[in-house]
Amino acid sequence: MTAGRQPAGVVVTGLGLVTAAGQGADATWKAVTAGRPTARTCSELDGLGVDFACRLADFEPAARLGAALVRRTDRYAQLALVAADEALRTAGLEPAGWDGARVGVVMGTAFGGITTLEEQTYRLAREERVSAVTIPMFLPNVLAGQISLRWQARGPSMTVGTACASGATAIGVGADLLRTGACDIVLAGGAEAPVSRLLAAAFARMGALSSRRSEPARASRPFDADRDGFVLGEGAAVLVLEREADARARGATALARIAGYGASADAHHLTSPHPQGAGLEAAVRAALRQAGASPADVDHVNAHATSTPQGDLAEAGLLARLFAGGVSVTSAKGALGHTLGAAGAIEAALTVLAIVEQTVPPTANLDRPDPRVDLDLVTGTPRPQRIRLALSASSGFGGQNAVLALAPA
Repeated sequence: MTAGRQPAGVVVTGLGLVTAAGQGADATWKAVTAGRPTARTCSELDGLGVDFACRLADFEPAARLGAALVRRTDRYAQLALVAADEALRTAGLEPAGWDGARVGVVMGTAFGGITTLEEQTYRLAREERVSAVTIPMFLPNVLAGQISLRWQARGPSMTVGTACASGATAIGVGADLLRTGACDIVLAGGAEAPVSRLLAAAFARMGALSSRRSEPARASRPFDADRDGFVLGEGAAVLVLEREADARARGATALARIAGYGASADAHHLTSPHPQGAGLEAAVRAALRQAGASPADVDHVNAHATSTPQGDLAEAGLLARLFAGGVSVTSAKGALGHTLGAAGAIEAALTVLAIVEQTVPPTANLDRPDPRVDLDLVTGTPRPQRIRLALSASSGFGGQNAVLALAPA
């Protein structure tokens, strides 16, 4: 790696995942490494032009959170609370024994409690009354607030909104809180429950969603020549972040190191990526600079790759220029769909697991790579690989970009 002053070490000591593949990191990792897509027809979207999504079946949050809490939380917060529970458990942390004033929470979401907002709007039209907890259920900042409240984390608590880069932004901001000494522990991640008639109709109207209704499981096809749009997905990921020295002092096992973080804006178009990936390139270079690394040091990239014709091509062109085919590239969205504000956190968690297992998952449904994509795409089966430095890249509407550089601990 290139020489240079590197920031204080921040490590991941725990992680939790809830996706359409199931509850728990193990369920998601198994689905992604098997290249098993999770998209299915959803009754919530009956009658719409796009009636399928990647939605978790048999999710019963009351068993984990209690009926009272479930009644006053939107599904996106429930997903996050379950993921946070797993993250703390795997980190070996007992909140009853920590100094809550030194524990921060940074979460990301794009749409907050959109299903609550939608349901209560319908209810208002029918009954001219709404639930008394409508506002705290859909406010985006309540995502971090619910986690802070449940585990008495009294340090900085915030929800960031950078569209589909939100989860990655949250992890980057969380790492910064540790580096500046504002916190000793940070729970960082993202959550989204976007299987909403309003969102499905709006994204479809934009031409952003796949219309492959006859075979929804094959609809999300990152980098594939036959891709025609993304598939809505729901999920949450939470990472426990600590300074490396603190984790070592308490005997915790570090899963990976947050080596760098970079963020940028395209300043090009509100919904279309820069065609040459200029903003994303700036974020990649910033993450590498903080890591004290160069493009030659990168072994693997978990790409944003949503399965849209324009977006995948712009990102692929940038990665090909930066890395000249020397890195393995995958996208989890073929299996899990596009989880919007949660995507960056889910994919960062999967990148951590790839580093732990030294294995790159394949991109589901990537049967016929777009001939214009000149990348070392992982397809078919998982690829054992030595990963010394990996990037997890995210982009979003508004020209938002966030990139995390991760390395073995």
